[in-house]
Amino acid sequence: MKRQVTPVPGGAALCQRMYTRIGCAGPPPAFRVEFYPYASLVLTIRRRDEQMIVRFSDLLQRAPLPVLEGAAALLLAKIYRRRTRRALVAPYHAYAKSHKTRERIQEMRRGRVRPVALHAVGQQFDLNGMFDELNARFFAGVLQKPHLGWSMRGWRRQFGSFDPGPNQILLNRRMDRPEVPQYVVEYVLYHEMLHVKHPTRKSGCSLLSHSPEFRAEEKLFPEFERARKALDVLARRKSVLNLKLSGN
Repeated sequence: MKRQVTPVPGGAALCQRMYTRIGCAGPPPAFRVEFYPYASLVLTIRRRDEQMIVRFSDLLQRAPLPVLEGAAALLLAKIYRRRTRRALVAPYHAYAKSHKTRERIQEMRRGRVRPVALHAVGQQFDLNGMFDELNARFFAGVLQKPHLGWSMRGWRRQFGSFDPGPNQILLNRRMDRPEVPQYVVEYVLYHEMLHVKHPTRKSGCSLLSHSPEFRAEEKLFPEFERARKALDVLARRKSVLNLKLSGN
């Protein structure tokens, strides 16, 4: 996809104002501020020679001015190690966490993020067959199947993940081994299937990935406690160091 970068109208002046408002002393640097077609709601800042290049996700092109100011304040506070007033960045956080924005992010990701080359049939476990069996047992067979596969590399920090953008579930390939009990892999896949059923939603001022409904259904898995204990053991082994379930 050809990435089209567009200037943020008044972006340099906006960043100069935020530079002063977060408490930076001295003359502000020269700013180049752009909307960039990232695959998600991303903000970046970097220095190039004497210029500071600020990029906002093009998802913010229709955002109100206070949202852009909050985004700039977050970036500048990070690079200049300043604290920002909560009221200054609150409009950006509220915008980013709104249901409407979350829907726009997922719609955008479906067009910009391609699923990785997935192989659902591993050396030990077939995720396609496992999904169908779990779908029939726990979801009355109505859960739409996302793209399924084993990660291309062994992950250190999670057992599984669900990405609603490309609509895919990946499981850590380090579990695709004879010594890992099948009920453990089933539990991790079931956990990610619950993320399909219960999408992340806004709760107060934060995003809720594991709702009370999610947690209640998770415990319906017959081997729930046993699987969790087995995952704790796997997490302590050097071969799967620091593994944990994703909080997508």
